[in-house]
Formats: sequence, structure tokens, C-alpha cells
Amino acid sequence: MFSRFQVNSTERCQFIDITSSVRQAVRSAGVAEGLCTVFVPHTTAGVTVNENADPSVVRDMLMELEKIVPFRDGYAHREGNSAAHIKASLMGPAVQLIVEGGSLALGTWQGIYFCEFDGPRRRSVQVQVLGTAGR
Repeated sequence: MFSRFQVNSTERCQFIDITSSVRQAVRSAGVAEGLCTVFVPHTTAGVTVNENADPSVVRDMLMELEKIVPFRDGYAHREGNSAAHIKASLMGPAVQLIVEGGSLALGTWQGIYFCEFDGPRRRSVQVQVLGTAGR
């Protein structure tokens, strides 16, 4: 089953916890066992799985990404958002997750994050759930 939802970022660089929206997509799909792919169809945004219990982890990740890929660094791209393209490539456009017992098989501290690197913007997240039906 395919679904899509929107994310509104409020900062240039921001991690937005989308775990509950992806969980809802899995429930709506009615899949008991299978795979869930979360895909971000944007070249200046990505998706990742990481700790969602302590907000300082997200702050630290954003801080280090800025050190690795500063916003201004003599890039040639005319739009001025090369750093966003590079950070999006580092995070990647998709994650694949296991569905077990009708739920995402995330670890205790794991959450799914939409990674904005060229905001604020209205973005789209696509979710594809495949597997066996039942519960």
C-alpha cells in the first residue's frame, strides 16, 4: 500500500520526527509482516533513523553536519543551496524498515526523522508498505 503525507519545516536545517505518521501508514496498510520503505522525493532533504528520546542527539547531529558541510564554502551551484544537496546525499533519500506483528520493528530509542536542509518548506514523504495481510 502506498501513502503520502506532508511535512512543514520551519528552519533551514531541521530534523522532524515523522515516526507517528509512518506508524499510521503501516497501520492503514493492514500488513502483518513485511517491509516499509520511507522515501523523500527531494534533492535537498533526506530521511534517517536515530535516537528520539534525547533531543540533544538531533542538535548534535545538525551541529556536526554543519561543521562537515558549511552553508557557505565557495560552492559553484547558482541557487546557493549546495550544502543542502550534499547533506541530503549524506543522509540518503530512503530508509527501509521491518514490519512485524503489524507494527514497525524499531528499537526502543529509535525514531524516523525527515531531514530538512533547505527550509523552511512544505515537503512530501512517501511510504510504501509491502507484505502479508492479517493480524
